[in-house]
Amino acid sequence: MEDIIPRHIAKTPEVCGGKACVVGHRIRVMDIVVWHEMRGYSLDEIVAMFPGLSLSDAHAALAYYFDHTQEIQEEFRQDERAAKDILRRHPSKIGNELSA
Repeated sequence: MEDIIPRHIAKTPEVCGGKACVVGHRIRVMDIVVWHEMRGYSLDEIVAMFPGLSLSDAHAALAYYFDHTQEIQEEFRQDERAAKDILRRHPSKIGNELSA
């Protein structure tokens, strides 16, 4: 059986910083993981949100994730560190006033 993943998932340096994405889209594998695994959307719901995204693209993204879990988890950690760094360098001018 031919390798199906490369038909659906690619890592291109100039697209989304070289992170694994659905071919022809700027939808990262980690985005599909968040929507499906963490927010509970079905793959059918995810496909309905993005014209041009196929069910096989979504399945391939999850297959890629389960084959490369450490890589995608590291991308989540990198994004979290970047977000914390931005908040540290640019603190909210509102502060905690709204959370009271």
